[in-house]
Amino acid sequence: MKFLNTYIDHTLLKPTATKSDIIKLCEEAIEHQFFSVCVNSCYVPLANEYLKDSKVKVCSVIGFPLGAMSTKAKVAEAESALNNGADEIDMVINLGHLKSKNFDAVWKDIEAVKKVMPNKVLKVILETCYLEELEIIKASELAIQSGADFIKTSTGFGTEGATINDIKLMKSVAKDKCIKIKASGGIKDTKTALEYISLGVNRLGTSSGIAIVTGNASNSNY
Repeated sequence: MKFLNTYIDHTLLKPTATKSDIIKLCEEAIEHQFFSVCVNSCYVPLANEYLKDSKVKVCSVIGFPLGAMSTKAKVAEAESALNNGADEIDMVINLGHLKSKNFDAVWKDIEAVKKVMPNKVLKVILETCYLEELEIIKASELAIQSGADFIKTSTGFGTEGATINDIKLMKSVAKDKCIKIKASGGIKDTKTALEYISLGVNRLGTSSGIAIVTGNASNSNY
């Protein structure tokens, strides 16, 4: 399953992740030629240093995992991550604003982050486990309206990760639009990864990347 590695953002976002854990993550990403590593913003400089001579990109989460930070805080974190070498940003949507139907605040939050990274990839995390179907559709529409490059299912820290139904809903909005889909949360084996790819997913966020590409079982939570 060699091609699967090109879909994978090799992920480590646990609050207890150490410097040595991040170095190991980067070494694994180089060995298996994953698309990127996905880390918390404090580890972007370290990941960038270890990956600078490789093809593996650096992805940083911001506003993670709640999405409830101010827009100014999200923009500042994004700018810091980009200045430290991040190639891509995964930001968490403001769920409270979405559920309050304050849609202007939601899209302005996303738009403000995208504005500081016009030539970089922005993925917007919807955290679908907390959303009704109509909210998933609306959140996807707002992300597209705001200039996001990807819509992403989950942080991996909510009550549930990606589901087939989530992807189908997101795909129904994304079709004919210039936006891609990232599935994350609970993707632990080759069969599941292939199922999502067959639905049209463009990227997989997982800490089980090695298990996926080697066909071995994984006990990872993300």
